Amino acid sequence: MGIALTYAAYLLISAGLAVAVGTALSRSGRVFLTSVFSGDQNLAQAVNRLLVVAFYLLSFGFITLTLRATGEISGLRQAVGVLSVKIGEELLVLGGLHLLNMLFFTRFRRRQRPGPYQPAGTGPRQVLH
Repeated sequence: MGIALTYAAYLLISAGLAVAVGTALSRSGRVFLTSVFSGDQNLAQAVNRLLVVAFYLLSFGFITLTLRATGEISGLRQAVGVLSVKIGEELLVLGGLHLLNMLFFTRFRRRQRPGPYQPAGTGPRQVLH
């Protein structure tokens, strides 16, 4: 398996993963964002589209930056090794970005709607006599 075939396999696998994850995030994100924005479906849909565009830009930018391989790929074993490292890197970066996104919106949601839970030290102080 030459370098051109390895590049092609990497592009196909990576693009397929990015599209599959982006579609799933878009579908599930719509419901979450509607909740975050207090039922405002138009705002949730607009923010969801912006996040999906950002996700695809980051994903395909990362795929493009990591496309090149160092050295010559001389066999199938080496090609599979290169592909596994590159796809593993992509999955780690995409997972990290997704977690950061979820943390951001979870914090945003907590600020919008104070719930019954208040962390220790954030409520009014009681003085015991």
